[in-house]
Amino acid sequence: MKSVVTFGEIMLRLSPPSFQRFSQTRNFEVTYGGGEANVAASLAGFGMPVQFVTRLPHNDLGEGCLSFLRQHGIGTDHIIRGGDRIGIYFYELGSAQRGSKVIYDRAGSALAAIQPGMIDWQRVFSHADWFHWTGITPAISKGAAETCLEAAQVAREMGLTVSCDLNYRAKLWKWGKTASEVMPDLVSLCDIAIGNEEDAEKVFGIKAQKADVTAGKVEAGSYSEVCEKLVKRFPNLKTVAITLRGSVSASHNTWSGLLYDQGKFFTAPMYDIQPIVDRVGGGDSFMGGLIYGLRTYENKQQALEFAAAASCLKHSIWGDFNLVSVAEVEKLMKGDASGRVSR
Repeated sequence: MKSVVTFGEIMLRLSPPSFQRFSQTRNFEVTYGGGEANVAASLAGFGMPVQFVTRLPHNDLGEGCLSFLRQHGIGTDHIIRGGDRIGIYFYELGSAQRGSKVIYDRAGSALAAIQPGMIDWQRVFSHADWFHWTGITPAISKGAAETCLEAAQVAREMGLTVSCDLNYRAKLWKWGKTASEVMPDLVSLCDIAIGNEEDAEKVFGIKAQKADVTAGKVEAGSYSEVCEKLVKRFPNLKTVAITLRGSVSASHNTWSGLLYDQGKFFTAPMYDIQPIVDRVGGGDSFMGGLIYGLRTYENKQQALEFAAAASCLKHSIWGDFNLVSVAEVEKLMKGDASGRVSR
C-alpha cells in the first residue's frame, strides 16, 4: 500500500491539569499536536503507512517532537530541520457551560519561516498516493501558504488524491492576506474537502440555512446545499464532508457527519457524547477516519460511519491524537456504545 502524506505544523501543547484555568495553574501537562499530525496519527493507528512533513528546529524540543511522532508509528523521513523554535499553544479545557480557550505562541516558528523550494515534493510523493493539508497551514505565514500550494500542485501533477480540511482559524490569519483570498487557489486543486459546521461560511461565505450553531441546531439537511455550492465553485471536488457538532455545553456535545459524493448524500448516525474528556482533534480524527474509510471500504456510507465513530471515540481521549484501533471503531459502528470493560 502506498503512503498518505500530510503537511503542516506540529506544536508543543501545554494544558493546565484537572480543568484548571490559566490563572490558577502552577504547572502544565505537555504533549504535541497539530491538525495534519493528528490525521497522520489516526492513520498510523489504523495500520496505514503515513508520512508527516514539517520543519522542526535543531534543539531538544525538536528531538522530543520527532520521538513523539515515531512512537506513534508516524513516518518522519521527509521532515526537514531548521529555524529557531517550535510553535506552542496553550489549551485551557472547558467544562460544563465554561468553554475551552486557546492561546497561540507560534510566531517565528520553524514552520512559519518555511519557503517554497525547501522540500523536494517529487521525492516526498514518490511512494504516496494521497496528500492531505488543512487551512491552518496557509494561515501561518506567506511562506507556509506558498509551500502548501507548491505541494498541492506537485501532488496533483503526480496523480495523487488531494484532500483538505478547511479549518478556519481567525486568530492565525495575520500575515497580510485573508482566508478568502488564499484558500480558493488551494481548494481548486483538491479532490476531497471537509469542514465543520462553520468553515464554509467563514472562508467562502457559503452559509447553511436554518442552522444555528450556538443553539445546537446542526441537522444534516441544512448542510446539503453547502456541499453542492462547494462542488459547483470547485469543479475538481468529487467529495465533500461536513462534521456536525451540536454544543449543548463544553462537556456535552452531539456529533455526526454528512458526506456528499458525486451527487449522492450520506448521513452518519448522531452520537451523544457526555462527558467529553478532550474535544481537540475531533475534526482531524474524522478526517483520518474518512481517509481510512475511503481507502478501505467500497461503500461510501460505511466510510462515513467509520469516520464518525472514530471521531466520536476521540472525545474520550486526552491529547490531540486519536489513539483508537480499527476494532474499537468498528465495534462502535455496529452499535455497541456501552463502554463496558473488555476482559
